[in-house]
Amino acid sequence: QVQLVESGGGLVQAGGSLRLSCAASGGTLSPYATGWFRQAPGKEREFVARISAGGLNTIYADSVKGRFTCSRDNAKNTVYLQMNSLQSEDTAVYYCASARLGLAGSRPHDYAYWGQGTQVTVSS
Repeated sequence: QVQLVESGGGLVQAGGSLRLSCAASGGTLSPYATGWFRQAPGKEREFVARISAGGLNTIYADSVKGRFTCSRDNAKNTVYLQMNSLQSEDTAVYYCASARLGLAGSRPHDYAYWGQGTQVTVSS
C-alpha cells in the first residue's frame, strides 16, 4: 500500500514562498494523478491542485492560480507544490493524495491514498 509523506511546511511571512514535497513509499506515484488539498481550522478540506500521472496536465483552485505550481519527479517518486506570494488565507494543513487513475478531478473521493499533512502558517 502506498504511503505518502508531506514535508516542507512551516511559518512564513506574507509574500513569501514555500515548497511542499510529497514522497511516496511502498508503491509508485508515477501511474497516478496526485492532488493537493488543504484544511484550515474550522473549515472543510478544499482542493488546491492536481497533476496528472505524466505531469503534463495540471489544474488549480482559483484561489491559488498564478501563485502555486504543481510538479512531479517520477524518478524520485515525489510530487511538489511550489507556493509563492503566500497570503494569510493560505494558512492550513496541506495534504497530498494519490488517485486511482492517471487523471483525477478536484473531489476528495477521487483519491485513494492520503498523507498525514504538513502545516503551513502565513503571518501577516
